Amino acid sequence: MTDLSQVQVATQAIRQNIEKVIVGKSAVIDLLIVALLTPGHVLIEDVPGLAKTMLAKSLAKSLGCSFQRVQFTPDLLPSDITGVSIFNQKTQEFEYRAGPLMAQIVLADEINRAGPRTQSALLEAMEERQVTVDGVTRSVPQPFLVVATQNPIELEGTFPLPEAQLDRFLLRVSIGYPEVEEEREVLRRFREVDPLTELQPVVAGEDLLSLSQACRTVYLSPVIETYILALVRATREQATLTLGASPRGSLTLSRTAQVLAAMRGRSYVIPDDVQRLIGPTLLHRLILSSQSRLRGKALNDVLQEITEKIPVPVEERWSEPSS
Repeated sequence: MTDLSQVQVATQAIRQNIEKVIVGKSAVIDLLIVALLTPGHVLIEDVPGLAKTMLAKSLAKSLGCSFQRVQFTPDLLPSDITGVSIFNQKTQEFEYRAGPLMAQIVLADEINRAGPRTQSALLEAMEERQVTVDGVTRSVPQPFLVVATQNPIELEGTFPLPEAQLDRFLLRVSIGYPEVEEEREVLRRFREVDPLTELQPVVAGEDLLSLSQACRTVYLSPVIETYILALVRATREQATLTLGASPRGSLTLSRTAQVLAAMRGRSYVIPDDVQRLIGPTLLHRLILSSQSRLRGKALNDVLQEITEKIPVPVEERWSEPSS
């Protein structure tokens, strides 16, 4: 079985490799790695031009994984992403031609521009890790990570994801604009050569399964469990919210905290791990009440209020009693 120390070594190697291309976004890179090892999928909600495609490509290259980018448009059909069966006149049989969902890392660009049927086909692959074409079900390759993007500015001609579908994403993140010196470094780094073309794999994609299983052994103390449950339950009792986080939210928060602890070189979860992941795991699972929206409340502020109300557990050691 993979030792937990190998998780930290492997994830550091992946992060450092991606940082040869992506400047100043180590926190976002870490969240993608968390999603990869949990495992789950990521929704990036941000404006165009912030290197979302390059980030997904860099991750794929760092793992030696296959990569496909799909530009979602209103006329995109489910078969365009799942693949089709084509009749071969020579063999007199139907042959399956794989769609982009049969890649290991898939960038679903502007997912909210495609119709509900195409979104559902993608979400089936995300949840069930399989695609169904002409009644035949095929498993997607492993590892399998979908990085979907949404543009929060241009909303015309879009099909917003329903809350039940948003809940299927493990994390929602925002890349954000770079600082001045970070942007200067981007200009210099890409002046003569594209560093993405020179990126080499540092961890084999097939090793991710054992790394992911190792993360499940990270100790989660009963006190931390209670803290996670209190945070999630508070979202359901908050008057400013119409919808709080489901049990999937508490499960996601606990599992991602285990992965983050392993990435930080620990065999146990501490409150800092949970607090780092509250926003990315819960924000997209919450809905503001109409009154709150009219008063100009933001989800970030509401979640911050909830977080501040729940006492942070204080303990000298969070590791297993026997250790």
